[in-house]
Amino acid sequence: MEFLKANLDLGVIGVLGFMSFLTVAFVIERYLHLARIDLAAYDHLEDLELDLTRHLTVIASVGANAPYVGLLGTVFGILITFYDIGHGGTLDTAAVMVGLALALKATALGLLVAIPSIVFYNALLRRVEVLKVRWGRQRRAADAAVSTDP
Repeated sequence: MEFLKANLDLGVIGVLGFMSFLTVAFVIERYLHLARIDLAAYDHLEDLELDLTRHLTVIASVGANAPYVGLLGTVFGILITFYDIGHGGTLDTAAVMVGLALALKATALGLLVAIPSIVFYNALLRRVEVLKVRWGRQRRAADAAVSTDP
């Protein structure tokens, strides 16, 4: 229990920090890639979709799972608080409140990671949809030009 008590914050913050790093790295990579993509280079919609949506799953997974990592940290923090109270022999409401407040910071950190991840994921998904529509327009225009050519 002492190991968990000593390393809980470090573990939760480390995992959430790694998740944040992945999100930031993939968001930057995706924005740069989508800004310079050449739609004319793709002959099939499936190839375009594969290229446009690469790494979006990681961003969405971070957004979906970061609150659970925070919640896990909170549950362990509450567990440690109750364990300490049980071994202390006295019920001090101040100690309980401080322990619970410190435990809840893990949930707050999880939400702090998740909310921007979901916002970026949705923004990137919208950009992907716009690029797919533009690709379709370009293909139809090219096909129309070929069919009217004598």
